[in-house]
Amino acid sequence: MKELDVFLRTVVEGMKSMAEGIEVLAEKLETISKSQVNVAPKRKAKAKVARKAPAKSSKKKAVKKAPKRAVSKKAKPSTAVNAVLAIINRSKKGVNTATLMERTGYDQKKIANLVYKLKKQGKIKSVNKGVYLKV
Repeated sequence: MKELDVFLRTVVEGMKSMAEGIEVLAEKLETISKSQVNVAPKRKAKAKVARKAPAKSSKKKAVKKAPKRAVSKKAKPSTAVNAVLAIINRSKKGVNTATLMERTGYDQKKIANLVYKLKKQGKIKSVNKGVYLKV
């Protein structure tokens, strides 16, 4: 019986100390929240870039222009639509989807989507089911 009484007293003292610790934490949280409410968040001002107006001059200076050089144009990468359209345009009797898949390396769904786009644009027409010809 004495052991139980000692055990209960120990538990009660532990709970009291925990309650006091919780009260201290609650007070600290209140002070922190009050200090955060009073302080407004500061915004950073964006730096404005000053632009200079072009200088106006009454006299025009004669400026020699450098001779023009031939500019080499880079070849644009061929798109999938262009590749399919080129294959269809080269055929006289029309091209089926299997041939398009073989020559381009695209799967059937991609070929179907590309053919759909070209038909909507009016660049190709369907001769038979799965056979396409240029317009």
